[in-house]
Amino acid sequence: MEQSGSLRIVHCFRSPVGGIFRHVRDLAAQQSAAGHKVGLLCDSSTGAAYEDGLFKAMEPQLALGLIRIPMRRAITPGDFFAACKAFRIIKSLHPDVLHSHGAKGGAYARVVGSVLRVSGNRVARLYCPHGGSVHFDPASLKGKLFFALERVLERMSDRLIFVSRYEADGYRNKIGEPTCPWSLVYNGLSPQEFEPVSEAPDAADFLYIGMMRDLKGPDVFLDALALLHKGGRKVTAHFVGEGPDKSAYLQQIAKLGLENAVRVHEAMPARRAFAMAKVVVVPSRAESMPYIVLEAVAAARPLVATAVGGIPEIFEQDPTALVQAGSEVLLAKAMLAKLDAPDRALQAKADAKMLEARFSVRAMAEAVESAYRACI
Repeated sequence: MEQSGSLRIVHCFRSPVGGIFRHVRDLAAQQSAAGHKVGLLCDSSTGAAYEDGLFKAMEPQLALGLIRIPMRRAITPGDFFAACKAFRIIKSLHPDVLHSHGAKGGAYARVVGSVLRVSGNRVARLYCPHGGSVHFDPASLKGKLFFALERVLERMSDRLIFVSRYEADGYRNKIGEPTCPWSLVYNGLSPQEFEPVSEAPDAADFLYIGMMRDLKGPDVFLDALALLHKGGRKVTAHFVGEGPDKSAYLQQIAKLGLENAVRVHEAMPARRAFAMAKVVVVPSRAESMPYIVLEAVAAARPLVATAVGGIPEIFEQDPTALVQAGSEVLLAKAMLAKLDAPDRALQAKADAKMLEARFSVRAMAEAVESAYRACI
């Protein structure tokens, strides 16, 4: 540690998209402002122009730099060579803290950190699953493999950080009671994000914004729209985001005859997208503590979300916003009820006020730093 008390922190994660990337960006900004030196190590093949712009905006905060190397989502023989490269890079940065996020980032950083420890470098190894492998079915072969790997890697961890009670409970139930210390630290939002977003005059009825992959449920959202059309409600929607399954959803839109009802967009800032619709829909099949839900509620936008992961922890005082995951029939019913609710704007404002007292980016960063200090 440097004499000033500042820390050298390296965040390691695979995919620079979605909630994990948002979480890391928030931490990096807060940590840099507090006088710490921060660096990022992540995959070089994920993301597009939007993410490149986010990286560019972060450059002044990254005193230890931005390092991107290939990191495949699946386990492959190439992981050995990538991990060796990560070791050389991280060793040259002389970190006090290796903070890993997600399953693949967690594997790389904890192995690298443990090798550094063996060679005499005292580096704190922290891991935040962000859902990750906890989403797997414990009865499946893949689930059993990943849970066994998580248990092995736990021995290379100084502390676990969970972003929701759901995630902590899932870890206990599927992997086992943690044998190292752990913390519960909710994701946080900045004060500016609690400024209400006004609905545009030409707003569509619904908005999906997020990763284009089945885990997030965009296919269920499209099926729900189709059901509403069959029932005589010619609703409209914006469909925003990027991801590995986007081409399949474009085909689904055509197959369902929704080309004139759904406008498809590339990834964009969430608050810009929120103004484009009357109701935000989060149809995920699995989540941990999704930023998109926090952002929508903070912006006082009417919202329908599935009751999965940590989402019910956000809506402890308003469970009516939640619906069962995976059912286009129930989702369509909830979407229509929210759209037609005369008090939807008032309820959205009440939910935003409730959220502001519980989710703060400053509190998140302070709790994470306390976890670092406890390890060091």
